[in-house]
Amino acid sequence: MEVEKYILAVITTNASKVAGGAPIFTCETKEEMEFVAANLEAILDGIAHGLGEELYVIVKH
Repeated sequence: MEVEKYILAVITTNASKVAGGAPIFTCETKEEMEFVAANLEAILDGIAHGLGEELYVIVKH
C-alpha cells in the first residue's frame, strides 16, 4: 500500500487546538496565518485548506 495523500503542515492561531506529527506553525494574527499558508502551499507544492477561523492545513493530494 502506498500513501498518496497526507498532511504536510498545520498553520494556526491557537496552538492549544492542534497536535500531531505534521509541522505546526503558530501565528499571531489571522492575516499572518493566511500569509504563511499561502507561502507554504507554494513551497511545499500542496493545497491549503481552511478548516475554520483559526486553522489551515496544507495537504498533498
